[in-house]
Amino acid sequence: MFPAQSIAGRQAPRVDGVYTIEQVVDRLLAGSGLTAIYDGDAILIHPAESTPGVVGANDTTPTTPSEIVVTGSRIRGEPIASPVITLGQEAIRNTGQATLGDVVRSLPQSFGGGQQPGIGLNVPGSSGGDVGGGSSINLRGLGSDATLTLLNGHRVSYGGARQSVDVSAIPLSAVDRLEIVPDGASAIYGSDAVAGVANIVLKRDYQGIEARAGLGASTDGGNFTQQYGLLSGTTWRSGGFALAYEFNRNTQIAASQRDYAREITRGLTLYPAIKSHNVLFTGHQAIGNNLTVSVDALYNRRTEALAYPLDESGDRAIAHGERSGGARSFVIAPSIEWRVGQDWRIALAGSIAQDRTRFLTREFTGARLDYTSAGCYCNDQQSIELSGNGALATLPAGDLKVALGAGYRSNGTAFSAGSGNTQNFTRGQDSAYGYAELSLPIVAPDMAIPGISRLNLTTAARYERYPGIGDVATPKIGLIYAPGALFDIKASWGQSFRAPTLRQAFQPTGVVLYRAAQVGGTGYPAGSTVALVSGGNADLRPERATSWSATLALHPPALRGAQLEISYFETRYRDRIVTPIDRASQALSNPIYADYVTRNPTAAEIATRVTASPSFVNASGAAYNPVTIIAIADASNVNAGKQRIHGVDALARYHFQIGGADESIDLSANATYLTSNQQITPTLPVTTLAGTIFNPPHVRARSTASWRDGAFTLTSTLSYIGSVTDTRAVPSRRIAAMAPLDLTVRYNTKGSDVSHGVDIALSMQNVFNDTPASIAGIFFEAPYDSTNYSPVGRYVGLSIAKSW
Repeated sequence: MFPAQSIAGRQAPRVDGVYTIEQVVDRLLAGSGLTAIYDGDAILIHPAESTPGVVGANDTTPTTPSEIVVTGSRIRGEPIASPVITLGQEAIRNTGQATLGDVVRSLPQSFGGGQQPGIGLNVPGSSGGDVGGGSSINLRGLGSDATLTLLNGHRVSYGGARQSVDVSAIPLSAVDRLEIVPDGASAIYGSDAVAGVANIVLKRDYQGIEARAGLGASTDGGNFTQQYGLLSGTTWRSGGFALAYEFNRNTQIAASQRDYAREITRGLTLYPAIKSHNVLFTGHQAIGNNLTVSVDALYNRRTEALAYPLDESGDRAIAHGERSGGARSFVIAPSIEWRVGQDWRIALAGSIAQDRTRFLTREFTGARLDYTSAGCYCNDQQSIELSGNGALATLPAGDLKVALGAGYRSNGTAFSAGSGNTQNFTRGQDSAYGYAELSLPIVAPDMAIPGISRLNLTTAARYERYPGIGDVATPKIGLIYAPGALFDIKASWGQSFRAPTLRQAFQPTGVVLYRAAQVGGTGYPAGSTVALVSGGNADLRPERATSWSATLALHPPALRGAQLEISYFETRYRDRIVTPIDRASQALSNPIYADYVTRNPTAAEIATRVTASPSFVNASGAAYNPVTIIAIADASNVNAGKQRIHGVDALARYHFQIGGADESIDLSANATYLTSNQQITPTLPVTTLAGTIFNPPHVRARSTASWRDGAFTLTSTLSYIGSVTDTRAVPSRRIAAMAPLDLTVRYNTKGSDVSHGVDIALSMQNVFNDTPASIAGIFFEAPYDSTNYSPVGRYVGLSIAKSW
C-alpha cells in the first residue's frame, strides 16, 4: 500500500529467488529513497523521513494519516502522548471471541464489575450490578460511569442504572477495531473520561455480503449459544455504506450444573439467559469535491431472564424469585464535513440516542405470587458539535496543528416503578462546552539535531458549563521525545471530571425509621428511634481527578515487527460521590459518622427531613411518633470520597515471517499491575481496593501466540486473573487466581468463487476447565467473586461464515 505520487515515474528492479516478504521489499526499495513500515499483514511504502500513507482495500484514492483521527486526539494524524490499546476484528476472531461483550471482559485494564451480566446479589452496589444484561467497559475499576465509550467518535445514550454504555449492542462484524486510551481524557472529550476513553471504530467501507453462524456450549452444561449475522455493503467512487444485523442467544448457567456451586446455592442462576437483536448502519457520501455527509445508526433489542431461591434449602419449588427484563436502544449520529483547502476540515456532527432498560421482579411461595416490582430506567441523549482542525503554520519541524470545537449536550433520565411509586422521578441536565487542542512539532528527524530525532508537544483545554452544578475547566499536556529510531518516551498530565449522574443528584430521598439499638444506640430511653435518610442530593459537585502517565515505547529497527510499551500511570480522584454512612448498624455508635448525625433534632428538622419524605418505612416495630426520634442520620449522596489508583501497563507485540511468504507468527501480550485505595469520608480510614474481593485484582494479563500458514491460523491465548482477598472474613481469606487457556483453529480464505470467501473457526475456551474458587455466602448469593471470575468453564464453539 502506498500513495501513488510517491512512486510516480519510479522503476523497481527485478527480484528473483526464494525470499521472505521483508527480504523482497528490502531489495525492491534499495536506493529508492522509499522505506517500509510493517503493520500486521499490511506493508506501508512511503518516502524516507516522512509519515506513511494508508490506502484501504476499497479506497479509490490514497488517504494519508492526516485523514485519520486516533482516539485520544481531535487532530488528524497526530500521535498522542498517552498509551493506546488497539484490538482489530481479525485478531478478535482469531481468539474465538464472538461479541464485544466477550472482548471487554477479557481486557486486562477493564474490571468485570460495573454493568455486566451475571453479577451476583452479594456484590456491593459500588462495585457492580446487572440490570438488563448489558456489558460495559470499566477501566481501572473506577466505574462504568467513569469510562467514556464512543461509537465512531459519537456519544451514545447511557444504559440502565449505572450511566454506562452497552457495547454488546454493537454487531462485531461491523467493527473495524476497538481503541482504548486508559488515561484521563476530559480535556479532549468532557465528562466521564476520568479513567479513559474507548472508541468503537466501524468499518467505513465494506464491499460484498457476509453471512455468519455460530454455535457453542459449556461442556459442564448450560450456556448453549447461538449467533447468526449478516453484513452487506458496497462502495462507489464518492461514497459507501455497510449494514449489519446480528442475533445472539445463550441459555442460563444454573448452580446445579457446577460442582463448586451445586451444594451451596442450589436453585440459583449463575449466568442469565440473554437474547439480543442488533442492527447497525454506517454510510458516507461525498457531495462535490469538498463536502461529505455521513451517518451512523444503531438499534438494539435485548431480553434477560434469571431465577434465585428464597428458601434456605435452595429448592425453588418451595419459594423463589424471578427477574426478567432487557433493553431497547438506538442512536442516530449524522455529520457533515467540509474540506477547506488542502488541510483544514470543518465538521458539524450531532447525535440522538435513547435507551429503555426495563425490569420485572416476581417472588413466589410455591405457585403463589407474593410480590411484583416492575419499572424502567429510561435514558435519552442529544448533542450537537461544531469543530475544525488543521494546520495554522509551517514550522521547521513540521506543521503547527490545532483543533477547535464547541457544542451542546443534553442528557435526560426517568425512573418509573409504577404509578404512584415514591421513587419515580424525571430529570434532565444540559451542558455547553468549548475546547481547543494544539500539536506543536519542535524537532523533526530531518533537522539532524544530535540526541533528538523527534520532539512533539501537545496541549488541550476544555471549558464546560453545567447549569445548576457549576463550571468545569480541564487542561492536558503531552510530550513525545524520540532520541532515535530505537525508542520513544511519552508523558502526559491532565485533569478530568465526571458530572453527577441524574440519579445521584435527583433520586427522591427515602427515610427508614429504626429503633435506636438497631443503629448502634445505647443508653437511650425505651422506644427511642432514629431516622436514616438516603437518596439524591441536588447540591452535588462534579467529581474531579488528576492523572499522569509515562511511557517507554521500544521498536528496535533490527527486530522488525517488534514493539514494547511500558507505562506507569496514576490517577488521584477527589470529591467522589459516596454514601457517607456505609454501615447503618453503626450510625450512632461509630464516631466516624458523627458529622452526618443530627442528635436531638428540632421539631422543624423532623418535619422537613422525616415527616415530609415521599418515601417512609417504619422498621422500628412501633407506631410512628416524631417525639421519640432522638437522631437523624443522613446517608444521602455527598462529595466526600478520595481514591488513588496507580500501576504499570505492559504491551508487547512481535510479528515475523517464517518459512514461506504466507507463513508468519504473531506474539502479543497485555498485562497490568494495579494498586488502588479509597477514603470514603475524611473521618474514615483509608481502605485498600485492588486485590480485595469485588474489586480488581492486582495483576491481570492476557498473552496470545498465533501461527498462520496461508488460510490456516492456530491461536493460543493464556489469560491470568490474579487472586483477591476476601476481607469480609476474619481472618481474611485468599481467593485463588484463574488462568484459563484458549485454543482456536481458523480457516479463512478470500476470493469470489464458491471455494473462497470461507471463514471457519473452531474454538475451545478454558481448555483445562479452570473454575472459580468458592467464597462464603448464603443460598441466593453467587458462591464466587462474580466481578472477576467466570462460571462459563470449558466452552466449545464453532463459527462458519461465507462472503461473496
